[in-house]
Amino acid sequence: MCGIFGVVSDAPVNQLIYDGLLLLQHRGQDAAGIATQHGQKFFMHKAKGMVKDVFRTRNMRALPGNVGLGQVRYPTAGNAFSEEEAQPFYVNAPFGLVLVHNGNLTNAAALKAELFSVDHRHINTESDSEVLLNVLAHELEKTTRGLPLAPADVFAAVRGVHRRVRGSYAVVALIAGHGLLAFRDPYGIRPLSLGSQGKTWVVASESVALEGTGHRFERNLQPGEAVFIDLQGQLHSAQCADHHRLMPCIFEFVYLARPDSILDGISVYQARLNLGETLAKRVISTVPPNEIDVVIPIPESSRPSATQLAHLLGIPYREGFVKNRYVGRTFIMPGQGVRKKSVRQKLNVIASEFKGRNVLLVDDSIVRGTTSREIVQMARDAGARKVYLASAAPPVRYPNVYGIDMPTSSELVAYNRSVEEVREVIGCDALIYQDVEGMKRAIGSLGSGLDGFDASCFDGVYVTGDVTPESIARMNEQRVDSDEDAQEDASRLALPNAETV
Repeated sequence: MCGIFGVVSDAPVNQLIYDGLLLLQHRGQDAAGIATQHGQKFFMHKAKGMVKDVFRTRNMRALPGNVGLGQVRYPTAGNAFSEEEAQPFYVNAPFGLVLVHNGNLTNAAALKAELFSVDHRHINTESDSEVLLNVLAHELEKTTRGLPLAPADVFAAVRGVHRRVRGSYAVVALIAGHGLLAFRDPYGIRPLSLGSQGKTWVVASESVALEGTGHRFERNLQPGEAVFIDLQGQLHSAQCADHHRLMPCIFEFVYLARPDSILDGISVYQARLNLGETLAKRVISTVPPNEIDVVIPIPESSRPSATQLAHLLGIPYREGFVKNRYVGRTFIMPGQGVRKKSVRQKLNVIASEFKGRNVLLVDDSIVRGTTSREIVQMARDAGARKVYLASAAPPVRYPNVYGIDMPTSSELVAYNRSVEEVREVIGCDALIYQDVEGMKRAIGSLGSGLDGFDASCFDGVYVTGDVTPESIARMNEQRVDSDEDAQEDASRLALPNAETV
């Protein structure tokens, strides 16, 4: 999961990109980068850390131009500690290309070998985004062969990318002297939106980054579609995939996206309300409502679901946890020890809401279980008589390979465990999960034109059709290092990272 943003305008774009990345900060806090184009030259600044820490006044002044892009990074493959793997990535031929990428390639290792042996291109990092950039560069070079670049050539290159690349990818790229290219994988797993205002065109991971910067949301890019915006602000678009289906990642709606975004025609906030409605039916079948005194969300993504659940059950809704927003999100803090330590730094209980009560805690999902166990214990320490836990998402039983940092089965608390066994691990008095089909119906009923969802971490069905246990093992070798000693050496504990699950 990363956040990407690109713009073509008739005015300087550095501040606009900065503002857009701030609105996408929830999608990655490990690193940030911006590249702009002025004349025939690219200007770039990227570093580890949050947007507000990476970019100072002097950095912004060094980013001139009316065309540019940016990214906030959450690493799922490669080296989490390397400044070199912060995006954007640059290659000087053909034309000069700069690229940012949200997603994860499932055939990156094979592509890297092919790029070296057949395309004669060198990859200098462990990042699959650099692999993707070089595939695009090679395909673009094949289509132009020294001729002037036309939109049809750009789209032909993207067709070549789709034929070679597997996995999830939403991409924004600058082509020096020509314009901005954006495209989405043939399944539309990761989101990408298009907006405009006057002579300015903007593409972004989520609609909130368009609206929050004063642009009108136009539409989502279709799966397999590419748009090319030339330096005169003329937009060109084409479907570039031989076969395409709209199957977005359902975890975007459960947890990843901001609630005020609309993805593929679906309101994320309404999706979470619907999940609370279906979850209420599951709660009733497990715990009689008269045995629950209060419903308390685990901040923050679960609030809409918890609100709807409490309303339907006729049980008081209360805020029982106060979040310290300056500690950062812990979902992608590598290493269980680091994650466990950060929970109590991040959340504090309002003891009066727990003392002597049977409480139903509601979370958006349960992935590793470490945080859930800590929070249940915090509720008990605050005086709760009984602690029930409900998850708005089903059990996460399978590795994710499309850009969410939970790829190894050993990290998943529900892997090879029954619900009762998970309950014992977490330590709650009752554990209620959403069911997979109920989740799909709750969210899918809000959209039209969907062919389904990528719900692979819940149902084990990988929509790209190329994922095997062997390929998962190879991808695990490329994932970010989660060795806790290495983190301490890199002073990583102070870096804010994504939300606890």
